[in-house]
Amino acid sequence: MTVYFVGAGPGAADLITVRGQRVIASAPVCLYAGSLVPEELLASCPPGARLVDTARLNLDEIVAEMLAAHAAGLDVARLHSGDPSVFSAMAEQMRRLDAHGVPYDVVPGVPAFAAAAATLKRELTVPGVGQTIVLTRTAARATPMPDGEDLATLGASGATMVLHLAVQRIDEVAAELLPSYGPDCPVAVVARASRDDELVVRGSLADIAGLVRAAGVRRTAVIVVGRVLTAAAFPDSHLYSAARCRD
Repeated sequence: MTVYFVGAGPGAADLITVRGQRVIASAPVCLYAGSLVPEELLASCPPGARLVDTARLNLDEIVAEMLAAHAAGLDVARLHSGDPSVFSAMAEQMRRLDAHGVPYDVVPGVPAFAAAAATLKRELTVPGVGQTIVLTRTAARATPMPDGEDLATLGASGATMVLHLAVQRIDEVAAELLPSYGPDCPVAVVARASRDDELVVRGSLADIAGLVRAAGVRRTAVIVVGRVLTAAAFPDSHLYSAARCRD
């Protein structure tokens, strides 16, 4: 018996890996967050599979489902939106499974920031403009951020920043980043990236908060901040340069 932590992707049912699809199709127990994982994926579960919506379960209740499956010798597909390596609470589940001697594996998925970049049709690492991406969040009504990981500190480099779980604090986000990036720095907010009801709000740090409020975006959104969003005049990368190809 194995618990498989499966990255279910950003929202579109077809943005899941072949491996992830195979795990879902074979696991007799599937744990998923109903508000985040598309129902179409659940249709791939085998007939008679136990389907558990974890949206209203606490951590101990979720782990109890895994332990019950383990006792019955049943594999578990534990679906996480996006990729489970980022903001998934997978680590504390693994810690508890380790304590009980339950084996597990991880199947990566398409992260929300990648789906947002695809929607925006932008590369987030543009030569001469930005080669670093900071993935972070804010701490309001959530787990506190470690010392030194506040937005002002992280933004001091001017690197492209992608914020998860932060759109409800868009006013504070803009205010904290403005000193480092400037009021004209491009910002894009992508809500429900890759889904049929996807919504994109574009602006700058000076006006993005008002635009987001006017659009009614309150959750399931990624904030992208950086000059790469509008960069047009930049050098070609060395990757495909004529000089490199002659080497």
